[in-house]
Amino acid sequence: MCLGEERLGAMAERNVQAILDAVEDLLERRAQASFSAVAAQAGVSRVTGYAHFPTSEALLEAVVRRAVNRTAVALEAAQPDTGPPLEALERLLSAGWRELDRNGAIAAAAATQLSPAALTRTHHAAHERVRELVDRGRADGSFRADMPAGWLVACCFALIHACADEVRGGRIDPAAALAVLTATIRGMLTAPGPG
Repeated sequence: MCLGEERLGAMAERNVQAILDAVEDLLERRAQASFSAVAAQAGVSRVTGYAHFPTSEALLEAVVRRAVNRTAVALEAAQPDTGPPLEALERLLSAGWRELDRNGAIAAAAATQLSPAALTRTHHAAHERVRELVDRGRADGSFRADMPAGWLVACCFALIHACADEVRGGRIDPAAALAVLTATIRGMLTAPGPG
């Protein structure tokens, strides 16, 4: 690769990051994240924006993927592979909840504007991390094994997003949300007692 190509690649990467930063900022401020507004905020032309992201869904999907990748890093830092699975679950949920709070505007936009297929693609890294913990908990008997592991993981993410919706709607106190979420997911994942 020649020096000119390296500079063009670096410039393209800077433009992509500026565009993604602009979308995040606009969403956080509850402003319209149109291509015009995003381009103006990012300091690029609309043509440049469209060259990187041909549709508004592709743009939002990229923003969500970046936020989920940050969340995956936070989940990894919570050390879900150490200690008893129930304790690891609590650490994982705490880290994930902080990231969801940090990315609340992105999550709200994704919930209303992205297709289910796009949501699945963007959340893959986080789903894999939770799946590993669920598998570990099932292997040592901490988590229930009477339901498919994939279903339990899907339910975890559905509950996390439902809790965030309840907080946004004023139906759950933000200060109590993590405790409510943790108790609900813990109850779902642990084996049912004798009937």
